[in-house]
Amino acid sequence: MTDTALAPAAAAPAPERQSSKLDDVMLAMDVVDTLRHDQKITERELAESDREEDLIERLRAIYRGQGIAVPDEILRQGVKALREERFTYKPPRDSLSLKLARLYVTRERWGKWALGALAALVIGSGWLAYEGYSARVELTQTIPAAITRLSTDITREAGSDAVRQRAAALVIDGETAARDGKAPAARAAVTALEALRNELRLEYDLRIVSRPGESTGVWRRPRRNPGAMNYYVIVEAIGRDGRAIARPVTSEEDGTTRTVTKWGVRVPESLYRRVEADKRDDGIVQNAILGRKARGQLEPVWREALPGGAILDW
Repeated sequence: MTDTALAPAAAAPAPERQSSKLDDVMLAMDVVDTLRHDQKITERELAESDREEDLIERLRAIYRGQGIAVPDEILRQGVKALREERFTYKPPRDSLSLKLARLYVTRERWGKWALGALAALVIGSGWLAYEGYSARVELTQTIPAAITRLSTDITREAGSDAVRQRAAALVIDGETAARDGKAPAARAAVTALEALRNELRLEYDLRIVSRPGESTGVWRRPRRNPGAMNYYVIVEAIGRDGRAIARPVTSEEDGTTRTVTKWGVRVPESLYRRVEADKRDDGIVQNAILGRKARGQLEPVWREALPGGAILDW
C-alpha cells in the first residue's frame, strides 16, 4: 500500500504582516489628527495641491521632533484621507430610521403621555360604542316596556274614558318617537305617562284653612272690573296620612303657576259668607272639607259648584 502525501494547506497570513497593516492605518489616522489640530497647516497649505510636498516635509519634521519615523507613503495617505474626510464623523441624514431611533431613545420622556393618550382613545371609543348600544337598548326595549307598563297601570286606575283617551295619545306619541329613534321625545312621553299615573293614584281632601293667625278667606276687586268683587277661600290639599300635598296652581291674577301647599279658591259670595260665619262662631271652621280628589280621577269634586279661578298671594 502506497502512502499518499497530503498537500500542505495554504499558509495563513503572518501575524507580523497583519500587525504592520494595522500600524499603517493607525499612523495614517494620527497624521489626519495632527493635520486637523494644526490650524496653520490646514488653512495655509492643505487647500493648495501644489504645496503637498511642503506639507509632507512639515509633517515629517513634526514626527521627527517626537522621535517617530513615519514613511512618506503614510504621510501622503494621511493628507489624502484628510482631503477625502475619511476619518471625519458625519452625522447621519435625518432619515425615517434616524427619527425612529430617536423616538426609541427618548421613549421614557414621551412614552407615558403617548400611552395615556392611547388609553384615553381606547376608553373613548369604548364609551362611544357603549353609548350607541345603550341608546339602541333604550329605544327598542326600555322605553317600549315602560310605555306598556304605564299604559296598563293607567287603564286600570282611570275612572273615565277621557283619562284613557289622554293616555292612549301619549302612548302613540312615545311609541312613534321610539320607533323613529327620537329618544328625547320618547322619554318625554314616558315622563308624561308616569305623571298621569301618579296623579290618578293621588287621594286628598281640599280643606279650608282655619288655624289661628292664618287667613281663611279674602276678597278682591278685579283690576279689569273694579265694580265687581271676587271672594276666595284659602284651602290646602291634605292626604290620607294627614300631610299637606303640594299642588301646581295657576293664578288668575297674573297667569303664573307655582307648586304650593296653600292657595285661594274663588267661591260664590254666599259660600264665602257661610264660611265666615262658621269661623266667627268659635274660631274654627267646622264644615272644613270644600272638595275631595278621589283615586282614579284627575280633578277634585267640590261640595258645591264653584265659578273657578285661584290666587297664590293674599
